[in-house]
Amino acid sequence: MASMPAAEAVLRTEREDDPCAPERTPAAALPDPEPLLRNLTQGVLEVLAGVRDVHQLARWMTEDVFRSVSTRAALAARARSARGVTATRPVHSIRSVHHTMPADDAVEAVVVIGGPARTRAVALRLEGLDHRWRATSLALL
Repeated sequence: MASMPAAEAVLRTEREDDPCAPERTPAAALPDPEPLLRNLTQGVLEVLAGVRDVHQLARWMTEDVFRSVSTRAALAARARSARGVTATRPVHSIRSVHHTMPADDAVEAVVVIGGPARTRAVALRLEGLDHRWRATSLALL
C-alpha cells in the first residue's frame, strides 16, 4: 500500500468520521478567487450599509462568518436607526486586491477599499470546500 501525505490522511479521516463534513477542494479545481474576493467584499459592504440582505451571501460563507456578518449588520442597522439615517448604497471603491495561497486549498487576501473619509481593508480567508470557494474568515479593518 502506497503511503499517503499526512494532510490527505487527516482530511480523509475527518471525512470518514463525518460524511456530512465539507469536502476539501484543491485550488486547481476551482476558479480564480479574485472575482469572488471583489464581489464578496462589495456584498459585505452593502450588507453593512443596509442595502443588501446577508442571506444573499450565505452560499459563499461558512456558518461562523455568516453569523459574524449578520451580527455586525444588525448593530449597524441599530446605529443607523438611532441616528435617524436611512440605508444608502456605500460609496466605497475597491482600490486593490492582494492574495496569496498558503495551502493548496486556501487563499488569504486583503482587499483595500477607498471611501470618502478614509481607506479601509477587508481581510479574508477563502477555502476550497464542496467544489467552491467559501469565506472561512472575514474581518473589516
